[in-house]
Amino acid sequence: MTTPPSRFPVPALADLPEDMRSRILEVQARSGFVPNVFLALAHRPDEWRAFFAYHDALMLKTGGHLTKGDREMIVVATSAANDCLYCVVAHGAILRIYEKKPLVADQVATNWRKADITPRQRAMLDFALKVCLRSGEIGEADYAALREHGLDDEDAWDIIAITAFFGMSNRMANGIGMLPNDEFYLMGRVPKTKG
Repeated sequence: MTTPPSRFPVPALADLPEDMRSRILEVQARSGFVPNVFLALAHRPDEWRAFFAYHDALMLKTGGHLTKGDREMIVVATSAANDCLYCVVAHGAILRIYEKKPLVADQVATNWRKADITPRQRAMLDFALKVCLRSGEIGEADYAALREHGLDDEDAWDIIAITAFFGMSNRMANGIGMLPNDEFYLMGRVPKTKG
């Protein structure tokens, strides 16, 4: 018996509005499965749409100095601080793929200060974790530390927004009992075999 994606009712894919169903089927075609977040949050379609619109604006953004891997690294580190199993595992898988490093997600989730990452990424995570845990203490020195590593104020905005958005996401996932799909655990750990 598989664990349901949420303690709240989850609508059947066939019962969802067309825009939601199309997006979910697109993700399924790309990844080979439907991540539980897509089904669990479908309980409230308007909120689902708002959630994924903001998610995409933050995580699929082009421009700036943050790579897709950097963005996922922020999610993993701050989600670990927020005890969110779903986001650590799901975004850890994406982080491993983007960075092409099978160990990086576990390192970042456990202790990003000792992870095999660049000094620039360490500064980025230092800022993100301060936003996550002590945002009231953010000051000019924190922005200056980012600038020393080539990250400007727009990059700082991105770090803040990603951290804040996933703080909300972490609390939703924890609150509704959302667990990661089994598929996420192995993604990016071993090279894909060519068939």
